[in-house]
Amino acid sequence: MVSVTSTFTVTASNNRTATVTVMESVIIRVESHPLLALYAFETTLPAPLGGLGSPPWLLALLSPEAEAPLGRSEQLRKDVRDLFRHGGYKPTGRGKPASEYLVKAASASSLSPINLVVDACNAVSLHSGLPISVVDLGVAELPLHVGIVAGDESYVFNAAGQQIRLHGLLCLHDACGPCANGVKDSQRTKTSDRTTRTLSLIWGPKAHAGHTGQAGRWYRELLGRADAQTAEVVLSST
Repeated sequence: MVSVTSTFTVTASNNRTATVTVMESVIIRVESHPLLALYAFETTLPAPLGGLGSPPWLLALLSPEAEAPLGRSEQLRKDVRDLFRHGGYKPTGRGKPASEYLVKAASASSLSPINLVVDACNAVSLHSGLPISVVDLGVAELPLHVGIVAGDESYVFNAAGQQIRLHGLLCLHDACGPCANGVKDSQRTKTSDRTTRTLSLIWGPKAHAGHTGQAGRWYRELLGRADAQTAEVVLSST
């Protein structure tokens, strides 16, 4: 399970105050979907993200020519698009899956490092062909659930204020609304220099569940090599 820390102050009868820290367990509720094989895990970093650099071996994996324990395929690319198309969303053009964007950027040598957690995400997504979301658990508000956006909603996805329309797209939602998907994550819950805990979601098609699990294990292995701790998240089906 994901564990989120809540801190509050209490006052005793002698008027002395104390800070109390409580660990809250989080379950991600996943709405029924015939094509989805979701893999999710949490990461606890050894220090705030801004003080952690990506090691050279991780940066080397941002090249499409780097050796990796898994690969992508044209059939997988089509099945990922079908996964997002199921709810009525059109995963084409600027709205294509993030994994396709990464392949294009890496092939053009324009895939730049961002931070430890995102660089590991991008390396796994690039080589696996699977779109991956990363959410700051210190910003996202419980409860969390995964489901298709039914209304005409949108959110800002970058610092420039650009928006993505979400109707029909499979998304992670927190208490404030949609916050991540396999196309573009919300700017609201993205990582920052202060991030210490993250939630990663691999948006895998059910026909490629084994491949998705392999990608998740490799992703966690990479983070472990960088002294981060990971734990698989419990997914509750509805």
